[in-house]
Amino acid sequence: MLPQLEPAATRGKLSENVMHFARLLRAAGLRVGPDRVIDCVKALEIAGTLSSSHGREDWYWTMSSVLLSREEQRPVFDQAFRLFWRDPKLTEKMMQMLLPKTYGRTPKPEEQQSQRLTDALFGQNKPENEREEQKVELDARLTFSSRELLQRMDFDTMSAAELAEAKKMMRELRLPLPMVRTRRQAPHRRGARVHLRATMRESLREGGDIIPLVRARPQYVHPPLVVLCDISGSMNPYARMFLHFLHAITNDRDRVHTFVFGTRLTNVTRQLRHRDVDVAMARVADAIKDWSGGTRIGVCLREFNWRWARRVLGQNACVLLVSDGLDREAGEGLAEEMERLAMSSRYLVWLNPLLRYERFEAKPAGVRAMLPHVDLFLPVHNLKSLVELAHTLSRPLARPMEASAWK
Repeated sequence: MLPQLEPAATRGKLSENVMHFARLLRAAGLRVGPDRVIDCVKALEIAGTLSSSHGREDWYWTMSSVLLSREEQRPVFDQAFRLFWRDPKLTEKMMQMLLPKTYGRTPKPEEQQSQRLTDALFGQNKPENEREEQKVELDARLTFSSRELLQRMDFDTMSAAELAEAKKMMRELRLPLPMVRTRRQAPHRRGARVHLRATMRESLREGGDIIPLVRARPQYVHPPLVVLCDISGSMNPYARMFLHFLHAITNDRDRVHTFVFGTRLTNVTRQLRHRDVDVAMARVADAIKDWSGGTRIGVCLREFNWRWARRVLGQNACVLLVSDGLDREAGEGLAEEMERLAMSSRYLVWLNPLLRYERFEAKPAGVRAMLPHVDLFLPVHNLKSLVELAHTLSRPLARPMEASAWK
């Protein structure tokens, strides 16, 4: 129950309860600092007591206006507020929310948002010895069937433990792009042509009396991989996981260039090259100034085409565009920039998490502007989609996708 405010007796309890509530939100993934906790306590004192009929509603809107920074955080805040301040049977409620997940049934969309809140509540109340026992039990139950269920689970509905396990599985994923033939020649004993430079070098070793023919054939190399990842608010859970996937790819092969965009374009290739994934993610977070903000896809693609395309799109580069296509500027100038990007790359693959919905339709203006210029349109919302992406790109690319099928 919400504490009844008294002038002097419960001031300390109010601050303590708000502090514990802020810790719960922080453990559930919301960014709530000490400054917001102090402001929340002051705002509640100004709002007054719960004597009026609308007191509880006033508390809700007062706390949400201070503690929330984005509208996407409201579902988690609503459930945390209801369970922390009102419900006396908190443990029973949370166990009921866990039951569908335990028995493998797909939870409803309203219940999926509560998994991180569940972890935060149980993680704060259990002793250390119980946490260790639970960890050992979960590791023992990590069978093939559980890994298969984890591969099909949406990134946005994973709990903290499931996200950690998914990140471990991502370290084993690779993106084997087919090798392409180049104009450069390399010495080979079964080559069809004579390598003149190597032949002259070998003849000088023999004094010019004997001229051994050194044969050569064309070199085969992996094409460069260029990734443009949307980090706007709607793409936040998927972009974070895809960056972990890109870290594994970047440290497995060369010539991988990664750019992120929201309202501006940021090159994070150098940050992702660090071997330690935690250090790499920390450096990426420091480099990005517009994380979870708006989306200006056309403006960011225009900047990439003018500043970076000639540097990184040579030698049959493959481009992965990770975005939901929800443009703040309603697709203004997006079609022209997508056409230029497609003409500069070997093939353009669009990865969209909205494809996880069976009834997805290309109705937004940004989606309609982008679709005619992509060669492949694939989902990216779970581990299984990343595995299928690797299988698809490892084979020769088929003819470009018929954009009319999505109109």
